[in-house]
Formats: sequence, structure tokens, C-alpha cells
Amino acid sequence: MYVRTVSPDEADGAVKAMYDAAEASEGYLPNQVQLFSLNPAARTAWRQLVEAINADMDHRRYELVTLAAAATVRCRYCVSAHAAVVMESDYFDRAEVEEIARDFRSADSLDARDKEIMVFAEKVAVDANRVAPEDVDHLRAHGLSDREIFDVTLAAAARVFYSKVLQAMDAEPDEALAATNGLVDLIELKPG
Repeated sequence: MYVRTVSPDEADGAVKAMYDAAEASEGYLPNQVQLFSLNPAARTAWRQLVEAINADMDHRRYELVTLAAAATVRCRYCVSAHAAVVMESDYFDRAEVEEIARDFRSADSLDARDKEIMVFAEKVAVDANRVAPEDVDHLRAHGLSDREIFDVTLAAAARVFYSKVLQAMDAEPDEALAATNGLVDLIELKPG
């Protein structure tokens, strides 16, 4: 990382609590958590935002939107972390996740609605100014309500924020993720 973070040995107060919680849930201290040792309140706010977005959103859909947005902005950390979540949730097997990460448009494991949602998430991530009424109407035609469309938008835009923070500070994907899913480098396949 480009900035000096609080080491686990020096952590106290809110930082120690954040580290302890991360280690309890993940089994190790993720690099992205250590980065937020410089502002744990921002991480708390981030987690609250994600919880609010996820409150009524289909979890599988959230993960597909997250993968599309993270891949679009070329965030190796987020692609790797969320590919692991998708595989752990049994939504897709490893081969399907690789296929989705490489080119979701041709992935046999996704239906037309999934693909359209991911296309929309890409557009939000790459240039939200290009989103037009036709894009929203297209999602409606695939059965999404206005609330669902808004949640997809929130999830994609939020992922761009978090991905950009990790990228700007050079937070590399965790070794534990690379060891378990080996998908860290799939993002290199995306055009830049």
C-alpha cells in the first residue's frame, strides 16, 4: 500500500475492534480492512451503505452487479473477493465464475436478464452520464421494478467508489483469496 497503516500490534480502540471483527469473520486480516485503519468510521459507513443496498436486493444479483462494476474499473481486489463470495454461495461453480469474469456476455450460466443487469452495471461504472431512459426501460422489459433498477444502480456506483479507493491506495488482493480461488489475475484479461 502507498500509505502507512496501523499494524495489528499497534491497533487499539476502534481499529483493534475492526481488526478483531475482520479476523473473526475471515480468519485473517484483509488488506482492505487494514487500509481503513486510517479512517475506521469511513469503513463503518461503507458497511452500513452496503447493508442498506442489500437489505431488499437479491444477493445473487448484488454479486453479479458487483462483479460487473469491479471488472469494468479493473479492480483485481474486488473481482477476486466477490468471485470467492459467489463460489462460496454456490450460485456458480468455479468454471462458471471464470466464464463470467472473462466475458459475461457469452456466459452460458447467465440468463438474458442477468446479462442485461450486468451491461447496465458496466454502463453505470464506466460512464453514468451515458445511462439513458432506454436503458432503464430495457431493464423494465426484463422484469425489473423501478426499485430493483435503483438498487442495481446503487450497487454498481458503490462498488466503483470502493474499488477506486483500493486501487488508488494500491491495496493488493489478499494472498488468502489468491490461494483459495486463483481468480485474482482474471481481471488482467479485461480490455483497459
